[in-house]
Amino acid sequence: MSKNSFQDGSGHSQRQLRIGETVRRALSEVLQRGDIHEPDLNRLSITVGEVRISNDLKIATAYVMPLGGGNVDEAIALLAKNKGEMRRIIGKKLNLKFTPDLRFRPDDTFDRLDESRRLFSDETVRRDVAAGDEASEGDE
Repeated sequence: MSKNSFQDGSGHSQRQLRIGETVRRALSEVLQRGDIHEPDLNRLSITVGEVRISNDLKIATAYVMPLGGGNVDEAIALLAKNKGEMRRIIGKKLNLKFTPDLRFRPDDTFDRLDESRRLFSDETVRRDVAAGDEASEGDE
C-alpha cells in the first residue's frame, strides 16, 4: 500500500496544505509587524496570497504581491535577500522539526481572475454556456 493511501495524486496532502497555511500566516505576521531588520522591506506592505510546500516539506514557495501596486521584482528581491532571517523567525514561531527553505514568486491570482472575467464576457463563451444550460435543462 502506498504511503499516502488517501491521496489520489491530483493535489497536495492535508499535511502539506496545513503546513503551507501555517507558514503563510507566520510569514504574513512577520511582514506585518516589521520584525525584519531591513528598512526597505519594512516600508513595503506585502500580501502573502498562498504558500505551497514541496512533497518533502523542505521548500516553501510563497506567492506574494506588494499592496498598492508596488514593484513586484523589488519586493521579491528584498524578501529573497532577507529569507534567512525570516526563516529563523518563522522557525521559532512554528513547532516544526525542520523549517522549510523560503522561496518567493509573484502572485498572479488577480491577473488570472481578470483573464477569466474577460473570457466569460466574450460573446462566443456566453453563447456556449447558454447552450450548455439549455441542454442540461432538457435532461431533467
